Amino acid sequence: MTISDVPSPRHDSLINLFRDRPQLAVEILRDLLGQELPATPLVRLENTTFNTRPSDDIEADLVVVMGPPTAPAHAIIVEIQQDTSKNPRQLARYAAALWLLLRCDVTVLVVCPDARTADYYARPIDSGLTGYRLQARVLGPDGIPVVTDPQQAAAQPELAALAVMVHGRQRKVVEAFAAALAELPDDHAPKYYEHAYSMSAPEVRRLLEEIMTSTTWPVYSPFAREHYGRGLEEGKAKGKAEGKAEGRAEEAARLVLLVLAARGLEVPDDVRARITACADLARLESWATRAATARTVHELFGETDGEDR
Repeated sequence: MTISDVPSPRHDSLINLFRDRPQLAVEILRDLLGQELPATPLVRLENTTFNTRPSDDIEADLVVVMGPPTAPAHAIIVEIQQDTSKNPRQLARYAAALWLLLRCDVTVLVVCPDARTADYYARPIDSGLTGYRLQARVLGPDGIPVVTDPQQAAAQPELAALAVMVHGRQRKVVEAFAAALAELPDDHAPKYYEHAYSMSAPEVRRLLEEIMTSTTWPVYSPFAREHYGRGLEEGKAKGKAEGKAEGRAEEAARLVLLVLAARGLEVPDDVRARITACADLARLESWATRAATARTVHELFGETDGEDR
Protein backbone atom coordinates (compact mmCIF):
# COMPACT_ATOMS: atom_id res chain seq x y z
CA MET A 1 0.00 0.00 0.00
CA THR A 2 1.36 3.41 -0.96
CA ILE A 3 0.92 6.60 1.03
CA SER A 4 -1.75 7.73 -1.42
CA ASP A 5 -3.71 4.52 -0.71
CA VAL A 6 -4.11 5.35 2.99
CA PRO A 7 -7.70 6.53 3.60
CA SER A 8 -8.06 10.12 4.79
CA PRO A 9 -10.70 11.46 7.20
CA ARG A 10 -12.58 12.92 4.23
CA HIS A 11 -12.44 9.58 2.38
CA ASP A 12 -13.74 7.70 5.43
CA SER A 13 -16.50 10.23 6.05
CA LEU A 14 -17.69 10.05 2.46
CA ILE A 15 -17.74 6.27 2.57
CA ASN A 16 -19.64 6.35 5.86
CA LEU A 17 -22.16 8.75 4.32
CA PHE A 18 -22.90 6.19 1.58
CA ARG A 19 -22.71 3.27 4.00
CA ASP A 20 -25.27 4.86 6.32
CA ARG A 21 -27.68 5.19 3.40
CA PRO A 22 -26.91 2.96 0.36
CA GLN A 23 -29.89 4.48 -1.48
CA LEU A 24 -27.79 7.64 -1.86
CA ALA A 25 -25.67 5.98 -4.58
CA VAL A 26 -28.85 5.10 -6.49
CA GLU A 27 -30.25 8.63 -6.13
CA ILE A 28 -27.02 10.26 -7.33
CA LEU A 29 -26.88 8.10 -10.44
CA ARG A 30 -30.58 8.40 -11.20
CA ASP A 31 -31.35 11.99 -10.16
CA LEU A 32 -28.07 13.88 -10.51
CA LEU A 33 -26.33 11.97 -13.31
CA GLY A 34 -29.38 10.83 -15.28
CA GLN A 35 -28.62 7.10 -15.46
CA GLU A 36 -31.45 4.62 -15.94
CA LEU A 37 -31.52 2.03 -13.18
CA PRO A 38 -33.88 -0.84 -12.33
CA ALA A 39 -37.09 0.18 -10.59
CA THR A 40 -36.72 -1.77 -7.35
CA PRO A 41 -37.04 -0.68 -3.71
CA LEU A 42 -34.52 -3.33 -2.67
CA VAL A 43 -31.09 -1.81 -2.07
CA ARG A 44 -28.44 -3.37 0.16
CA LEU A 45 -24.74 -3.22 0.91
CA GLU A 46 -22.59 -6.04 -0.44
CA ASN A 47 -19.24 -7.30 0.76
CA THR A 48 -16.67 -4.85 -0.57
CA THR A 49 -14.11 -7.59 -1.17
CA PHE A 50 -14.87 -9.67 -4.24
CA ASN A 51 -12.77 -12.18 -6.08
CA THR A 52 -12.16 -13.61 -9.54
CA ARG A 53 -10.24 -16.78 -8.85
CA PRO A 54 -7.37 -17.34 -9.25
CA SER A 55 -6.67 -13.59 -9.09
CA ASP A 56 -6.12 -11.57 -5.92
CA ASP A 57 -8.96 -10.21 -3.82
CA ILE A 58 -10.29 -6.85 -5.00
CA GLU A 59 -11.10 -4.25 -2.34
CA ALA A 60 -13.54 -1.55 -3.41
CA ASP A 61 -14.64 1.37 -1.24
CA LEU A 62 -18.30 0.35 -1.26
CA VAL A 63 -20.55 -2.02 -3.18
CA VAL A 64 -24.31 -1.42 -3.38
CA VAL A 65 -26.60 -4.04 -4.94
CA MET A 66 -30.14 -3.43 -6.17
CA GLY A 67 -32.67 -6.24 -6.22
CA PRO A 68 -33.10 -9.46 -4.21
CA PRO A 69 -30.02 -11.49 -3.19
CA THR A 70 -31.09 -14.40 -5.40
CA ALA A 71 -31.50 -12.24 -8.50
CA PRO A 72 -29.41 -9.04 -8.37
CA ALA A 73 -30.69 -6.42 -10.80
CA HIS A 74 -27.82 -3.91 -10.76
CA ALA A 75 -24.63 -3.34 -8.79
CA ILE A 76 -22.93 -0.03 -8.01
CA ILE A 77 -19.28 0.26 -7.06
CA VAL A 78 -18.70 3.50 -5.15
CA GLU A 79 -15.15 4.83 -5.22
CA ILE A 80 -14.01 7.99 -3.43
CA GLN A 81 -11.10 9.61 -5.25
CA GLN A 82 -9.38 12.72 -3.94
CA ASP A 83 -6.51 12.58 -6.42
CA THR A 84 -5.46 10.75 -9.58
CA SER A 85 -3.31 8.13 -7.89
CA LYS A 86 -5.53 5.15 -8.75
CA ASN A 87 -5.03 3.70 -12.23
CA PRO A 88 -8.37 4.05 -14.07
CA ARG A 89 -7.95 0.54 -15.44
CA GLN A 90 -8.39 -0.71 -11.89
CA LEU A 91 -11.95 0.58 -12.00
CA ALA A 92 -12.57 -1.42 -15.16
CA ARG A 93 -11.22 -4.48 -13.38
CA TYR A 94 -13.53 -3.86 -10.44
CA ALA A 95 -16.57 -3.72 -12.72
CA ALA A 96 -15.62 -6.85 -14.65
CA ALA A 97 -14.92 -8.86 -11.50
CA LEU A 98 -18.21 -7.86 -9.86
CA TRP A 99 -20.10 -8.64 -13.09
CA LEU A 100 -18.58 -12.11 -13.10
CA LEU A 101 -19.53 -12.57 -9.44
CA LEU A 102 -23.12 -11.30 -9.52
CA ARG A 103 -24.00 -11.73 -13.24
CA CYS A 104 -25.76 -8.39 -13.42
CA ASP A 105 -24.97 -4.97 -14.89
CA VAL A 106 -22.43 -2.91 -12.94
CA THR A 107 -21.92 0.85 -12.69
CA VAL A 108 -18.81 2.46 -11.22
CA LEU A 109 -19.65 5.70 -9.40
CA VAL A 110 -16.60 7.84 -8.64
CA VAL A 111 -17.11 10.70 -6.16
CA CYS A 112 -14.45 13.40 -6.46
CA PRO A 113 -14.41 16.51 -4.25
CA ASP A 114 -11.80 17.98 -6.60
CA ALA A 115 -12.75 19.16 -10.12
CA ARG A 116 -9.44 18.13 -11.72
CA THR A 117 -9.74 14.64 -10.30
CA ALA A 118 -13.34 14.41 -11.49
CA ASP A 119 -12.29 15.32 -15.05
CA TYR A 120 -9.56 12.69 -14.95
CA TYR A 121 -11.88 9.80 -14.07
CA ALA A 122 -14.68 11.02 -16.33
CA ARG A 123 -12.68 9.98 -19.41
CA PRO A 124 -13.56 6.64 -21.03
CA ILE A 125 -11.34 3.90 -19.60
CA ASP A 126 -9.68 1.58 -22.07
CA SER A 127 -9.31 -1.69 -20.17
CA GLY A 128 -6.77 -3.14 -22.60
CA LEU A 129 -9.26 -5.86 -23.55
CA THR A 130 -10.65 -5.45 -27.06
CA GLY A 131 -14.25 -4.29 -26.94
CA TYR A 132 -14.29 -3.57 -23.24
CA ARG A 133 -14.26 0.13 -22.47
CA LEU A 134 -15.61 1.42 -19.17
CA GLN A 135 -17.30 4.76 -18.74
CA ALA A 136 -17.41 5.51 -15.03
CA ARG A 137 -20.08 7.85 -13.75
CA VAL A 138 -18.37 10.70 -11.92
CA LEU A 139 -19.84 13.03 -9.33
CA GLY A 140 -17.61 16.09 -9.09
CA PRO A 141 -18.11 19.52 -7.53
CA ASP A 142 -20.11 20.74 -10.52
CA GLY A 143 -22.56 17.85 -10.12
CA ILE A 144 -23.35 18.56 -6.46
CA PRO A 145 -26.09 21.20 -6.17
CA VAL A 146 -25.74 24.30 -4.02
CA VAL A 147 -28.24 23.60 -1.22
CA THR A 148 -29.33 26.88 0.41
CA ASP A 149 -32.90 25.89 1.30
CA PRO A 150 -33.12 24.56 4.89
CA GLN A 151 -36.18 22.47 3.99
CA GLN A 152 -34.34 20.76 1.15
CA ALA A 153 -31.33 20.24 3.43
CA ALA A 154 -33.53 18.63 6.08
CA ALA A 155 -35.20 16.39 3.48
CA GLN A 156 -31.86 15.36 1.94
CA PRO A 157 -29.24 15.63 4.73
CA GLU A 158 -26.71 13.48 2.84
CA LEU A 159 -26.86 15.81 -0.16
CA ALA A 160 -26.68 18.82 2.16
CA ALA A 161 -23.53 17.40 3.77
CA LEU A 162 -21.96 16.94 0.32
CA ALA A 163 -22.95 20.52 -0.54
CA VAL A 164 -21.15 21.77 2.58
CA MET A 165 -18.05 19.83 1.56
CA VAL A 166 -17.98 21.32 -1.95
CA HIS A 167 -19.79 24.67 -1.62
CA GLY A 168 -19.28 25.38 2.08
CA ARG A 169 -17.39 28.59 1.41
CA GLN A 170 -20.82 30.02 0.59
CA ARG A 171 -22.21 30.94 3.98
CA LYS A 172 -25.83 30.31 2.96
CA VAL A 173 -24.99 26.64 2.29
CA VAL A 174 -23.64 26.15 5.81
CA GLU A 175 -26.51 28.12 7.35
CA ALA A 176 -29.06 25.93 5.54
CA PHE A 177 -27.26 22.81 6.73
CA ALA A 178 -27.14 24.06 10.33
CA ALA A 179 -30.83 24.96 10.25
CA ALA A 180 -31.64 21.51 8.86
CA LEU A 181 -29.79 19.78 11.71
CA ALA A 182 -32.20 21.39 14.16
CA GLU A 183 -35.06 19.58 12.39
CA LEU A 184 -33.40 16.15 12.42
CA PRO A 185 -33.78 13.57 15.21
CA ASP A 186 -31.25 14.02 18.01
CA ASP A 187 -29.43 10.81 17.12
CA HIS A 188 -29.10 11.78 13.43
CA ALA A 189 -27.96 15.39 13.70
CA PRO A 190 -24.52 14.69 15.24
CA LYS A 191 -23.80 12.01 12.64
CA TYR A 192 -24.49 14.30 9.68
CA TYR A 193 -22.60 17.15 11.31
CA GLU A 194 -19.53 14.94 11.77
CA HIS A 195 -19.77 13.82 8.14
CA ALA A 196 -19.84 17.40 6.89
CA TYR A 197 -17.16 18.56 9.33
CA SER A 198 -14.73 15.74 8.46
CA MET A 199 -15.21 16.15 4.71
CA SER A 200 -14.75 19.91 4.63
CA ALA A 201 -11.71 22.12 4.17
CA PRO A 202 -10.33 23.96 7.23
CA GLU A 203 -11.95 27.28 6.34
CA VAL A 204 -15.34 25.58 5.95
CA ARG A 205 -14.86 23.86 9.31
CA ARG A 206 -14.24 27.22 10.92
CA LEU A 207 -17.44 28.58 9.37
CA LEU A 208 -19.35 25.52 10.63
CA GLU A 209 -18.01 26.11 14.13
CA GLU A 210 -18.87 29.80 14.03
CA ILE A 211 -22.45 29.19 12.93
CA MET A 212 -23.07 26.23 15.21
CA THR A 213 -21.70 27.88 18.34
CA SER A 214 -23.85 30.94 17.73
CA THR A 215 -27.06 28.93 18.14
CA THR A 216 -28.84 27.89 21.31
CA TRP A 217 -29.00 24.17 20.52
CA PRO A 218 -26.15 21.66 21.09
CA VAL A 219 -23.02 21.73 18.96
CA TYR A 220 -21.41 18.54 17.75
CA SER A 221 -17.99 19.26 16.27
CA PRO A 222 -14.73 18.05 17.84
CA PHE A 223 -13.96 21.74 18.36
CA ALA A 224 -17.16 22.19 20.36
CA ARG A 225 -16.62 19.08 22.41
CA GLU A 226 -13.12 20.29 23.30
CA HIS A 227 -14.04 23.86 24.13
CA TYR A 228 -17.55 23.50 25.50
CA GLY A 229 -17.67 19.96 26.87
CA ARG A 230 -16.15 21.00 30.19
CA GLY A 231 -18.62 23.86 30.49
CA LEU A 232 -21.52 21.53 29.86
CA GLU A 233 -20.30 19.10 32.50
CA GLU A 234 -19.79 21.92 34.98
CA GLY A 235 -23.29 23.16 34.19
CA LYS A 236 -24.74 19.71 34.84
CA ALA A 237 -22.86 19.42 38.14
CA LYS A 238 -24.02 22.87 39.20
CA GLY A 239 -27.59 21.99 38.27
CA LYS A 240 -27.45 18.80 40.34
CA ALA A 241 -26.03 20.69 43.33
CA GLU A 242 -28.71 23.37 43.07
CA GLY A 243 -31.36 20.69 42.79
CA LYS A 244 -30.14 18.98 45.97
CA ALA A 245 -30.03 22.28 47.86
CA GLU A 246 -33.56 23.11 46.73
CA GLY A 247 -34.74 19.70 47.88
CA ARG A 248 -33.17 20.17 51.34
CA ALA A 249 -34.79 23.59 51.68
CA GLU A 250 -38.21 22.13 50.83
CA GLU A 251 -37.76 19.43 53.48
CA ALA A 252 -36.70 22.00 56.08
CA ALA A 253 -39.75 24.17 55.32
CA ARG A 254 -41.98 21.11 55.63
CA LEU A 255 -40.39 20.33 59.01
CA VAL A 256 -41.11 23.86 60.29
CA LEU A 257 -44.77 23.54 59.36
CA LEU A 258 -45.04 20.05 60.89
CA VAL A 259 -43.63 21.26 64.23
CA LEU A 260 -46.01 24.22 64.30
CA ALA A 261 -48.95 21.96 63.48
CA ALA A 262 -47.92 19.43 66.16
CA ARG A 263 -47.88 22.20 68.77
CA GLY A 264 -51.34 23.36 67.70
CA LEU A 265 -50.27 26.80 66.48
CA GLU A 266 -52.40 28.33 63.75
CA VAL A 267 -50.39 29.23 60.65
CA PRO A 268 -51.94 32.02 58.52
CA ASP A 269 -51.62 31.77 54.74
CA ASP A 270 -49.09 34.62 54.52
CA VAL A 271 -46.85 32.92 57.11
CA ARG A 272 -47.13 29.55 55.36
CA ALA A 273 -46.18 31.24 52.06
CA ARG A 274 -43.19 32.94 53.72
CA ILE A 275 -41.92 29.61 55.06
CA THR A 276 -42.38 27.60 51.87
CA ALA A 277 -40.84 30.37 49.72
CA CYS A 278 -37.65 30.53 51.76
CA ALA A 279 -34.62 28.91 50.07
CA ASP A 280 -32.12 29.74 52.83
CA LEU A 281 -31.43 26.40 54.54
CA ALA A 282 -29.71 27.96 57.58
CA ARG A 283 -32.64 30.29 58.20
CA LEU A 284 -35.15 27.45 57.84
CA GLU A 285 -33.20 25.38 60.38
CA SER A 286 -33.27 28.35 62.76
CA TRP A 287 -37.04 28.61 62.31
CA ALA A 288 -37.43 24.88 62.97
CA THR A 289 -35.58 25.25 66.27
CA ARG A 290 -37.72 28.19 67.33
CA ALA A 291 -40.91 26.38 66.27
CA ALA A 292 -40.35 23.93 69.12
CA THR A 293 -40.69 26.66 71.81
CA ALA A 294 -42.41 29.65 70.17
CA ARG A 295 -45.68 30.75 71.79
CA THR A 296 -46.87 32.38 68.50
CA VAL A 297 -45.85 32.13 64.88
CA HIS A 298 -44.54 35.68 65.13
CA GLU A 299 -41.87 34.58 67.61
CA LEU A 300 -40.79 32.07 64.96
CA PHE A 301 -39.33 34.94 62.93
CA GLY A 302 -37.83 36.75 65.94
CA GLU A 303 -39.98 39.77 65.27
CA THR A 304 -39.87 40.83 68.89
CA ASP A 305 -36.19 41.75 68.57
CA GLY A 306 -36.21 42.64 64.87
CA GLU A 307 -34.25 39.58 63.74
CA ASP A 308 -34.92 38.21 60.25
CA ARG A 309 -37.11 41.11 59.30
